[in-house]
Amino acid sequence: MTIKEAMKERHMVRKYIDRPISGDVEEKLNARIAENNRTYNLSLSFVAGNTDGLGALAKMLGKGVKNYIILAGPDSADLDEKLGYCGADMILYAQTLGLNTWWVGGMYSAKGAQKNMDSGSVRINGVLAIGYGQTQGVPHKSKTAAEISSYKGTAPQWFNDGVDALLLAPTALNKQAFTVKGDRNKVYLACDSGHFAGIDLGIGKYHFEVGAGKNNFDWA
Repeated sequence: MTIKEAMKERHMVRKYIDRPISGDVEEKLNARIAENNRTYNLSLSFVAGNTDGLGALAKMLGKGVKNYIILAGPDSADLDEKLGYCGADMILYAQTLGLNTWWVGGMYSAKGAQKNMDSGSVRINGVLAIGYGQTQGVPHKSKTAAEISSYKGTAPQWFNDGVDALLLAPTALNKQAFTVKGDRNKVYLACDSGHFAGIDLGIGKYHFEVGAGKNNFDWA
């Protein structure tokens, strides 16, 4: 399964079966995490065997969550966007490995997650529950391309493909509060979702790039 295929297959899953992640799969996850950390100066971390990173409500809504990826990094103006971008990469990569995920945004426990971090000098903004789901989840209700996008002139296929991929992106409260505009090879993307705007913007940029092809355009 490719990342592009995973975008269509991946849905939120909150309930998991009691099946451990094998050493081989965990090794691949950690290699991908290390690559993202190195490229974007982040401190993502895989945790297995506890629920420390989940808040009380997440523990109530979820079931069988025993593994998660901590979204963290040195604080900076663009940290949330980078966490959203790399978090999107991790949930889709996990899907290609046969795993299911749940982006735990407002219901994570920063204090609990911090206990599993090597460094205390980072900011945590969410965890990604990961494992083998009881189901594969269901698609979320989606806006249309016309509701979130516009292009100056006749939109090329890459732009349309990027918008289609953007509409598959998970967002806080499923608001899909994106505005995407295209002009020749320039693309402008914004996301108005309050506290989660930075995270959602990073998720959206990752999805758009996968759909459109990074070589076809430049961010405005």
